[in-house]
Amino acid sequence: MLIMNLTPKAEATRQNILDTGYSLVLSKGFSALGLQEILKVSGVPKGSFYHYFPSKEAFGCALLRDYVDGYGKKLDSLLSAEAISGRERLMRYWRAWLDDPGEGDQAGDGWAEDCLAVKLSAEVADLSEAMRAVLSDGVARLLQRIASMIAEAREDGSLPPGAEPSALAQVLYQMWLGAALLAKLTRSRAPMQRAMIATEQILVCTPQSNHP
Repeated sequence: MLIMNLTPKAEATRQNILDTGYSLVLSKGFSALGLQEILKVSGVPKGSFYHYFPSKEAFGCALLRDYVDGYGKKLDSLLSAEAISGRERLMRYWRAWLDDPGEGDQAGDGWAEDCLAVKLSAEVADLSEAMRAVLSDGVARLLQRIASMIAEAREDGSLPPGAEPSALAQVLYQMWLGAALLAKLTRSRAPMQRAMIATEQILVCTPQSNHP
């Protein structure tokens, strides 16, 4: 449920609950996370929690919406930096899965480490139809962005003609999602590194391009 017309203090409290929940969900998953732990870590009383979120499921939906919106802004920032070609913009996104390109405090592990789609896709699909729909919509929007980047790279000549952009976008995303899951299972970056090699081979430059 969307909360409207909150005071700055109330909005800060709500965001604190979401930020706390995000960190806890990343480490524990959604089902294993109890309300009491969210309240304890966020320092918010039970009554305040239910003022913003009428149920744990509603909290989960709000958490995913907040994550999807934040991911979109982070992607906007990543792609706004100057790139030589459409292919370079596309590869910049996949490299971010391995290593966060931010500077200073913004740099760190790759985006896959903090990805709720990686963490929750299988869990919420069986747990909550409302949460599944929010996450599914977020993934669909991301796939559209990836497909658009593929189309742009073909238009500027940095990628050759090939599979339909939306189909290729889905194949690439599925590969990276699977690699991220295997990386967590094996506690190794190797699956992600192999995904990068495969992506570079799939997104080969055109002969006319100056890129290696």
